[in-house]
Amino acid sequence: MKKALFLDRDGVINIDKNYVYKISDFEFVDGIFDLCRKFQNDGYLIIVITNQAGIARGYYTTNDFKKLTAWMTEQFKVEGVMIDNVYFCPHHPDFNIGCDCRKPNPGMILDAVRDFDIDLSLSLLIGDKQSDLDAGSNAGIKKLILTKKDQSLRTLEYNGVKLL
Repeated sequence: MKKALFLDRDGVINIDKNYVYKISDFEFVDGIFDLCRKFQNDGYLIIVITNQAGIARGYYTTNDFKKLTAWMTEQFKVEGVMIDNVYFCPHHPDFNIGCDCRKPNPGMILDAVRDFDIDLSLSLLIGDKQSDLDAGSNAGIKKLILTKKDQSLRTLEYNGVKLL
């Protein structure tokens, strides 16, 4: 079984500017490449799990999201990091029927577990909202880190130990 670093997107990978779907609006959070490179070098898969309610709200399309995601993953490759997969939830309870993928539900994480044979006891999740951590907890991840809004990832700690 494999271990994974699960990352929320908006607020962890990029600065959260509300419904980011254009490359011109995408700004990486300080330290994201170094953090991912470290975990990748330590044998972790890098998995992104992201709610994308802007699709349900009609602010942008699934194709807009996929275009930005392709660009984002290419930027990681340039930095020597392979994003193993990006799971997204295009739903919102005000606009769609309920789903099991929208955080705090664990659906995206459980899909990754099935797709990659991930051992959640060896894995870690970093999010910037309580719903991110709740999704991880609901899936069975014990190592959960809540960042502050657009916090430099160079200052992240888990149990008093700096991650970078």
